Amino acid sequence: MSVPAPLARFGGLVATDLRDVTDDPTALDSTGWWAVVATFEGGLTCARFGDVRPDPGHVRAVRNPPASWRGPAPGDWTGSLDRDAYVAGVRRVREHIAAGDVYQANLCRVLTAPLPDPDPAASDVDRLAALLARGNPAPYAGTVRLPAHGVEVATASPELFLRRDGDTVSSGPIKGTARTAAELLEKDHAENVMIVDLVRNDLGRVCTPGTVTVPALCAVEPHPGLVHLVSTVRGGLAPDRRRHAWAALLADTFPPGSVTGAPKHRALQLIGALETAPRGPYCGAVGWVDADRRTGELAVGIRTFWIERGLPAGPVLRFGTGAGITWGSDPVREWEETELKADRLLAIASGEYGEEGAYGHGARVGHPARDERTTT
Repeated sequence: MSVPAPLARFGGLVATDLRDVTDDPTALDSTGWWAVVATFEGGLTCARFGDVRPDPGHVRAVRNPPASWRGPAPGDWTGSLDRDAYVAGVRRVREHIAAGDVYQANLCRVLTAPLPDPDPAASDVDRLAALLARGNPAPYAGTVRLPAHGVEVATASPELFLRRDGDTVSSGPIKGTARTAAELLEKDHAENVMIVDLVRNDLGRVCTPGTVTVPALCAVEPHPGLVHLVSTVRGGLAPDRRRHAWAALLADTFPPGSVTGAPKHRALQLIGALETAPRGPYCGAVGWVDADRRTGELAVGIRTFWIERGLPAGPVLRFGTGAGITWGSDPVREWEETELKADRLLAIASGEYGEEGAYGHGARVGHPARDERTTT
């Protein structure tokens, strides 16, 4: 079996010639161009590549995507929480909100399906990324392929976690999702404002006092098949945080506020109690850093697939989906939001998404699902 070579793609660039791999965030302020994957649980992989160039090959792949990606069968997806368990979890979060423990918490589930061919060349995550770019284009789409290090990620993320341009940093939290702008609720706007306050507080830990601003609040942003409410938070790095800026940013803002809740510490405790599977790269961070230019862009790891190999039953493809829960949440509607976020992407990964934008049958995962721990 052939193993694809290390590679990363982001922002119209392709990176090859792997030089270094580390879990030390201070490397991101050293030299070179780095691909970055951070798991929700705090694992960090930083990979420095020696050859970084414009990526016309990816443009060709988007226009004529490879047919050699062998994804899961549409009916093979199972979830860490089924419908009943998820609805019960939403009700539990609302109980904690009523008790004053939290104001908002993100409740997620991880979906898993076996890959039909154990050959890594048949399930090249970069080929999946090309299919996603064609069927679900996203502003922070990318690939990180490091087979020897257990990292194979394809993201179609619409959400900016952290952008750095010199001493300026910004974040673009998303809260509020619906099929159309007319279907957005007052609850969606309230949720967005709560998370903006959390992100302002996070960036305030690394930025000069008085520099953190909100240039955009609750802007409606269209994406394939749905709309989001997106805000922008920006600040200037404090002088004592600039030498190891990325280490400081990750230490003081991770995990992203939009996929945790408020207050963040208590929301993380609640997530740990209610969710039955680790999120992995989902809800973590995926992106790139150019240490020489002091620039970088890390997306929130949503709309993200990753491959796990070396399991007794063979390789699996994973994908996460979730929703932010507030007092105004309707449990069934929140479940439906998680389905909305997953449907299009699962259809693409399973080969059920047509050129005309129609879905095939069987890609939905709304059926009762086995616990994630029993499926792999």
